[in-house]
Amino acid sequence: MILTVTLNAALDITYRVPRLRPHSAHRVTEVSERPGGKGLNVARVLAALGHRTVATGFAGGGTGDALRALLAETEVTDALVPVGGATRRTVAVVDAASGDTTQLNEPGPTVSPAEWDAFLGTYRELLGEARAVALCGSLPPGVPVDVYARLTRAARTAGVPVLLDTSGEPLRRGLAARPDLAKPNADELAALTGSTEPLRAARDARRRGAHAVAASLGADGMLAVTADGVWQAAPPRRFAGNPTGAGDSAVAGLLSGLVEGLPWPDRLTRAVALSAATVRAPAAGEFDASTYEELLAGVVVTDRPAVA
Repeated sequence: MILTVTLNAALDITYRVPRLRPHSAHRVTEVSERPGGKGLNVARVLAALGHRTVATGFAGGGTGDALRALLAETEVTDALVPVGGATRRTVAVVDAASGDTTQLNEPGPTVSPAEWDAFLGTYRELLGEARAVALCGSLPPGVPVDVYARLTRAARTAGVPVLLDTSGEPLRRGLAARPDLAKPNADELAALTGSTEPLRAARDARRRGAHAVAASLGADGMLAVTADGVWQAAPPRRFAGNPTGAGDSAVAGLLSGLVEGLPWPDRLTRAVALSAATVRAPAAGEFDASTYEELLAGVVVTDRPAVA
């Protein structure tokens, strides 16, 4: 099975409005609720691809109950650890006229030392069955900033490949623990390395400890810097829609490709196709199947200069 970790899970709420205008009242034309947080989005896409997937992290309060009820309707196995605080909500407001999305993210519940210890016990037990693990997203209050480094080292000790998808100080510390793959976006790479040139920044991130770095470039696709070579993959055209969760679908593509032993160009093709297909879907953690199938044959993968 594939294990995903979402320490700051969320109940994702998406509102669609005809046009978003500041300082105005809006009539919402459509509302959807989904189990969310980066790792849960990854888990749902992995399950849709046919992989047995287990999701762990934290959930609590009425919001956590609602999240778990929705998760029970999917093919993802729920191994979330209860907490006393309430799971956060994230609200995406989609402007139908422009296609733009405005995101509002709550901070999440404070995790106590006892709750953290309970999670660690669950995580270590699940590693015994895992073929790969994804460590995803922001940290709730009360969780140590070096947590992803700790979880990466535990997975590596258990012989389980690790994909790390976070930002800021948790990313910097997590890289030092040598994950098998890091998947930052271009902005996260720039904040980490000080370079706005994706290839240079990805090389820098790899030198900081990751065995490979796959950088999301938004509508321009994805760049991978690995020990085997450097590739860039791009969709054949741009897609309008809701980009929320597109990066999470890319993680699912990369992680499923790792587990299946696909070569890097095929992993990138899958990741970019899933990412673009998610833009066409109504909410994060989902993808438009017809767009995905179309793009599997349309994504262009090119070799880049060898890593210096």
